[in-house]
Amino acid sequence: MQGTIFDIKHFAVHDGPGIRQTIFFKGCPLNCWWCHNPESQNIEQESFIRINKLDGKEFKRNKTIGYQISSDELFKIISGDKIFFEESHGGVTFSGGEPLMQAEFLYEIALLCKLNGIQTCLDTTGFASEKTIQKIARVIDCFLFDIKLINNVLHKKYTNVPVDGILKNLRWLDENHKNIILRFPVIPGITNTETNLKDIKEFISTLKNTQQIDLLPFHTISISKYHRFNKEYKMGDTPALSDDEMKELKTEFENIGFVVSIGG
Repeated sequence: MQGTIFDIKHFAVHDGPGIRQTIFFKGCPLNCWWCHNPESQNIEQESFIRINKLDGKEFKRNKTIGYQISSDELFKIISGDKIFFEESHGGVTFSGGEPLMQAEFLYEIALLCKLNGIQTCLDTTGFASEKTIQKIARVIDCFLFDIKLINNVLHKKYTNVPVDGILKNLRWLDENHKNIILRFPVIPGITNTETNLKDIKEFISTLKNTQQIDLLPFHTISISKYHRFNKEYKMGDTPALSDDEMKELKTEFENIGFVVSIGG
């Protein structure tokens, strides 16, 4: 089976436990205002011209983002890092984009990993049908599950999709004792409001088997990508939260019983 990816990162340490290999799938049904990987949103290949300057001269090179790969080819690449996974209790993380957009390919490659003793994580928005999430859960060892906004109207405004199905999938995974690490992007003025923080804490407090959350700080380093792909950057000159503000937020979530990390 063929899938479309746009990057593979070896020796990752922020996408799950241990040393990991992170596979970035192309394509995402969401269009979050703060997306740090805008090149991941379109499932099709995209090209741009990269300009390098040297001694006052410009050198232009055409660069393509996204390529097709078979599950067998991809598994060979993943297997090449198996010794590092074993020594560090790591594995492979499927990220994106949203890997669930290519659910059949994701299932096939994750099943190959499971059958060969390679631990799997899925970094996901949770936006998929119940049938899809329940099938994928058979072959995924750990879910890095985004939770952004609880209010359905605001979620649709800032991400382009409703939140109801996402929360339903999260609750199903929790009730079925799946290993979940929540991920909360801390976006000033959008997710980091008094009302949303209250709603988030109320919702996650009802989860029975999920006790860990990563707070993901907002940053602006992706602005150049938006210019490169002629996409609108909707965050303007929004400043990131200070380290002290992030630490205060960390304490808030610890106070409701969660194990909290800043970054992921």
